[in-house]
Amino acid sequence: MRKTIVAGNWKMNASKESVKKLIAGILSGMDGVKSEVLVCAPFPYLSQVESLIVGSEIRLGAQNLNINESGAFTGEVSASMIKDFGAKHVIVGHSERRSIYGETSAIVAEKVKASLEAGLTPLLCVGESLEQREGGKTESVVAEQINAVIELVGINVFNNIIVAYEPVWAIGTGVTASPEQAQSVHLFIRSLLGENNETIAQTTPILYGGSMNAGNANELIACPDIDGGLIGGAALKAEDFLHICKAG
Repeated sequence: MRKTIVAGNWKMNASKESVKKLIAGILSGMDGVKSEVLVCAPFPYLSQVESLIVGSEIRLGAQNLNINESGAFTGEVSASMIKDFGAKHVIVGHSERRSIYGETSAIVAEKVKASLEAGLTPLLCVGESLEQREGGKTESVVAEQINAVIELVGINVFNNIIVAYEPVWAIGTGVTASPEQAQSVHLFIRSLLGENNETIAQTTPILYGGSMNAGNANELIACPDIDGGLIGGAALKAEDFLHICKAG
């Protein structure tokens, strides 16, 4: 049976003081949480979060990485640097990286490969824009994004990948895919993986990311193929984040 995973993506939001308060708030409410809990902090705060969660069940992740191990890449961060701060996970291919910074599916696949080679677990984000959904292209877009990874690294590595379906039209907009809409795409993703390896398809966690919050988390996570959430805004409020964590 797949375990529920709740991952907080803080995006470009943090200060030393806010991180201290947020982590303290989350830690104070972890009793009764059965989900696997993950926080993905901005690079400058990885060290602080690492020190604050020592001895707890909370896991640490980063939000991006460079495919190169080291070298003349000013401003970039490698997988080994991320691991050096105790992080075990990294978000790869978030829609903001794809749309704002031009990351193609081929680039995202290379980042998945780099993270896996370093021993990090990638949270592979896939999803369609509003225009693509209205054009009936949801499945073809998601398939292209996932197949790019399969073609580069193979299906077997999905034993060490977490997939996150995030409809772009529902990220930070307050608009959430209905449980039926989300479940439909999650089932499609699982079926797509199953075309390559049914066992891996049934064990790969697929999270929903797209304005999941304390009010809708229970209904979404109750869907058979939704294994948790990749949480944006609600992850910045300890009470809301904990509510989602306890929904699993």
